[in-house]
Amino acid sequence: MSLPESRVLVIITGGTICMQPSASGLVPVEGFLEAAMATRPSFNDQSERVPLSAMQNGKKKAIPSLRTPPTSYGKHIRYGALEFAPLLDSSSISNEGWAQIAITIQENYHLFDGFVVLHGTDSLAYSASALSFMLEDLGKPVVLTGSQASIFALQSDAVDNLLGSLIVAGTFVIPEVCLFFHHTLFRGNRSTKVSASSFDAFASPNCEPLARVTSLGVDVNWALVRRPTKIARFAVTSYLDTAHVACIRIFPGILPEMLDSVLRVPTLRGLVLETFGMGNAPAGVDGSLTKVIADAVRERGIVIVNVSQCTSGFVSPLYAPGFALGEAGVVFGQDMTSEAALTKLGYLLAAFPPLSTDEIRKRMSNSLRGEMTETKVPVFSHPAGGLAAAAGFDSDDDPATAALYSSLLEPSDRAFTALGYAIKKGDLAAVRNLLDRDEEAQALIASSGLTSASLSPSLATSNLASSSAAATTSTSGGRRRLLEKADYAGNTVVHLAAVGPEIGVLKELLTRGASIHVRNRADNTPLFMALLVRNIDAVALLREAGAEVWEGEEGGRRR
Repeated sequence: MSLPESRVLVIITGGTICMQPSASGLVPVEGFLEAAMATRPSFNDQSERVPLSAMQNGKKKAIPSLRTPPTSYGKHIRYGALEFAPLLDSSSISNEGWAQIAITIQENYHLFDGFVVLHGTDSLAYSASALSFMLEDLGKPVVLTGSQASIFALQSDAVDNLLGSLIVAGTFVIPEVCLFFHHTLFRGNRSTKVSASSFDAFASPNCEPLARVTSLGVDVNWALVRRPTKIARFAVTSYLDTAHVACIRIFPGILPEMLDSVLRVPTLRGLVLETFGMGNAPAGVDGSLTKVIADAVRERGIVIVNVSQCTSGFVSPLYAPGFALGEAGVVFGQDMTSEAALTKLGYLLAAFPPLSTDEIRKRMSNSLRGEMTETKVPVFSHPAGGLAAAAGFDSDDDPATAALYSSLLEPSDRAFTALGYAIKKGDLAAVRNLLDRDEEAQALIASSGLTSASLSPSLATSNLASSSAAATTSTSGGRRRLLEKADYAGNTVVHLAAVGPEIGVLKELLTRGASIHVRNRADNTPLFMALLVRNIDAVALLREAGAEVWEGEEGGRRR
């Protein structure tokens, strides 16, 4: 029986991973797919090299492809590559390079399931942060990776990093810009480089990893994965204004004149201020340093963002020096990395139509792409009645029948079945009720650190938390919401809603982050199913959200 294939586009920008030794040192290698991947069994199962359609610089072209052996998730990953010309050292990356990556993804978005970007490590965290803001309403995984040693070296981390990135991008619908390094998947705008030589070169001190690769598979932290929550098509902001943003690191004895000279650069519009500890900086003689900052903010409209020099933690006006900066108009960047603060500021300064200074300051204080920790405190409340009642099960059912249900259906299956019947009936209120309960259970699990195996039914009303916890357990060991679960035919809630009678249900699912790009076991998207049953409203809504019909669906059967 043939296994399904997912398709991944590898975008090669350069970096150490693509280099090999020469008489003049390490130099980039062109034709990376053939030179570095075709010869390795883990990247090439020696199957037919089916050409893939791809877009480059606005032109459609056929590119050669390779296919991995079957993964532990029962599929092959077929991939092709597009290379930058010329290949770049990562220290040379700039706004233009980020735009080229973003536009390449945009052009090929409807042709591939996911994207892997090969990139040098020096500026990898900057690029991951920048792309997280440039790619709006992203519904597919974009994974940036590189290596500390060339893939052609005897001892290298390149193979593990590249293969892990391919598997993540081709297997899981994690619709974020991510950074994969040393068996760990980080949120891109939370990552930072912490070592110049170690294979374990990146960290995300203020945010848990999105996934880890273990001997048992990929353990995805589904409770942490962000998803689009509005009806909008994938779009790209192709320009970041980092040319008018500076970054200054505060140090003991810094003179006000030093900071003032930077703040008076004629074209400067924003500054990232790396301060001590929780956001402190010396006031200077007679408060002169603070006055320099206040004048730049109030008189010249420069947006100044305060981030900590510390690897972990956050900035807060807890101490008097930090409070003085707040009074001077400095924005506290919470627990953002310097890379995220700089690229976010450049993203907001480049907005069109232009944003006011007050609006930029407001948005810098709020999370746009998960780049800072939300400060909202969840409030839990459980409606009367349990999950069984919502599912329509009668407490007076014959005990033997109830036992049979329990033996055949896990709690997660019963929860998903209840949601499926609510979708089929077009019962929007019941759908919201079930999803609200699932989200409450997810929050309870995340806040308590419990797993589905350790969560007791006594922790929540009517076994809700334990059912939802079980519903979030996947073969990878991660916690999955009902929105990520699929039935025995591979249909997700979006597949069900695409052929359902109530368009409001589909809209509710999409605004809660359900993916429009997942295909069922017949390799069909929700949009294809909506077209089959002529559900015009669902087709329009799915297209508005960025859904596309695959080439194989148009032809009847996808290769």
